[in-house]
Order: sequence, then C-alpha cells, then structure tokens
Amino acid sequence: MKSFKTLLLSATLTTAATAGLLFVGQSKASAATTYTVATGDTLSTIAQKFAGNTDLVNQIATTNNIQDINMIFVGEQLTIDTDQTAAPVQTTTPVVVAQSAAVQTPAPVVQAQPTVQAAPVQQTVAVAPTTSSAKEWIAQKESGGSYSARNGQMIGRYQLTASYLNGDYSAANQDRVADQYVTSRYGSWDAAKSFWLSNGWY
Repeated sequence: MKSFKTLLLSATLTTAATAGLLFVGQSKASAATTYTVATGDTLSTIAQKFAGNTDLVNQIATTNNIQDINMIFVGEQLTIDTDQTAAPVQTTTPVVVAQSAAVQTPAPVVQAQPTVQAAPVQQTVAVAPTTSSAKEWIAQKESGGSYSARNGQMIGRYQLTASYLNGDYSAANQDRVADQYVTSRYGSWDAAKSFWLSNGWY
C-alpha cells in the first residue's frame, strides 16, 4: 500500500509541476504583446500603459529596432514584453545624432549674411553724383529739373542744344555735357549762376 501511495503522490506532484511549468510558460508568452500605435502615443505613454512608468521605453525601442525613441508612427505595430529590461545604451546614439544635426543647421544662415550686407554697397554705388547747389539751381530755373524738358531747340534738364548733346539725350550725357559747357565757359557752376542772375540765361 505504501508503494502505491508513493507512486500516486509522485504522479500527482509530477502533474502539478508540469502544470506549473505550463502555466509559467503561458505567463511568459502572454507577457509579449503586440500594440498598435494610436494618435498621440509616445514610447513614454505606451510604457506607462503597460508598466505604470517609463522603464520600458528603452526595451520597446530595442525590441522593435526603433532608432529614434522620439519618432513612432500611427498604425505601427510594436512588440512589448513587460518581462524584459533593455539597456538604455543604444538610445543615446540617436539623441546625440539629432542634437549634432540641429547644431549644424545654423551654418547656412551665417554664410548667407555676406549677401545681405552686399545690398547697401550697391545702393551706395548707385547714388547719383554730388551736384553743387548752383548747378541744381540752374537746372530748376531752366527746366524744373526735368531731363525730358523741351523748349524749341533747347533740350533736357540744362536746356542745351542738340548739337551740344550730339544726339545723346540720356541723363548721364546731359550732366556730362553740362559740366563740360559750364567749366569751359564760366569755370564753375557758381560763376554760371552769377551770370544767370545778371542775364537771365547762362
């Protein structure tokens, strides 16, 4: 009778142990869960859902080959195993890469500054040559300052004849010819103004 009870007890323990192993195996298998990423999810919020804290973030990233823990996509399926812990070493590499990329972005802005500074230089070059107050005074008296003014044979801002201008009625040529005319005839625009005040022409 003792041997029969011993066999029966051994069989019972073996069955119980087997059942326990099966139960443990099932428990471990059920720990790995497939989760579909929803709108607004982050690895931190998903870890909170499964573990109540953020300890699973690195494990989820490692298990699912996520290179950047800050980048997951809606609809992406993640395998989550709450029985495993992952070393956080791999997550530092994407973070460092992202930071270095962000640091490098200001470089093009610095290179673009010289082109912005070039504009005032061109504007300075484009400024019209300085004219004496006497020259401007005569231009206002003769034509109201208009390069396109006409009065019979007299043409332009300084009312010069077509023969003086030699067919070129551009503003630059009118200024150049007027300067030559005044220099050769009066020596200066101030002297030409004095003559104009005495005679009503120059």
